[in-house]
Amino acid sequence: MKNFFKKFYLVLVLIFLYVPIVVLICQSFNAGKSRAKWEGFSFHWYRELFQNAAIMKALWVTLSIAVLATIAATIIGTLAAIGIHAMRKRPQALMMTLTNLPNTMPDIVTGISLMLLFIFFKVDRGYLTMLLAHIAFDIPYVVLSVLPKLKQMNKHTYEAALDLGATPRYALTHVLIPECKQGIITGALLSFTLSLDDFTISYFTTSPLVQNLSTLIYSATKLGISPVYYALSSLMFVVLLVLLLVVNRRTAEDKD
Repeated sequence: MKNFFKKFYLVLVLIFLYVPIVVLICQSFNAGKSRAKWEGFSFHWYRELFQNAAIMKALWVTLSIAVLATIAATIIGTLAAIGIHAMRKRPQALMMTLTNLPNTMPDIVTGISLMLLFIFFKVDRGYLTMLLAHIAFDIPYVVLSVLPKLKQMNKHTYEAALDLGATPRYALTHVLIPECKQGIITGALLSFTLSLDDFTISYFTTSPLVQNLSTLIYSATKLGISPVYYALSSLMFVVLLVLLLVVNRRTAEDKD
């Protein structure tokens, strides 16, 4: 009986979370605008989606920022993880605390803090500030993905490479990075997924002239949601689901 209630509770939670998404996806194929009446199956709203200039511009901003932030955060985060791994116990513990702190803070705190930072330095908010914000919140996830792979590695491998005549740069690119390659890829995928999906931090670090998909959808809710956004949300859900499945699979492989 106890197992039955556990499974029943799990089913209820899944229904509560995913039934609205299923309804959203179904509505994106509704030929009419009415949410209360099914007027036939159609790809009309998907065609409208790809013909909407504002959405296509927001899509370009979203993808370009996600790609650039992922590249920058992966490079910085990997080098930071290598540096933290080489530290002594106490400084390493301090750096790990500082690295974990942004992950535990609410996004709204991070977003407002970055907004105030840009205002203080009189930096106009737009594409660049959003990109910098995404790099900032992606870096800790890369660090936390790479560090476990470095800890699994024999700590004398790097020193052995230097003793055999390798330069520090050669040892970095041919010894350390190959050893933690799986963690780097996982961190990059996770960064891309988080950047693609972010709203709160993006909202506070950009201007109305530069919007990604999440901020554009939020702005559209003030005027009434068009079924075009049902199609957009459905595609975003599918893409993020696929990326998360890939990340989870790679994480499971890393643990094995």
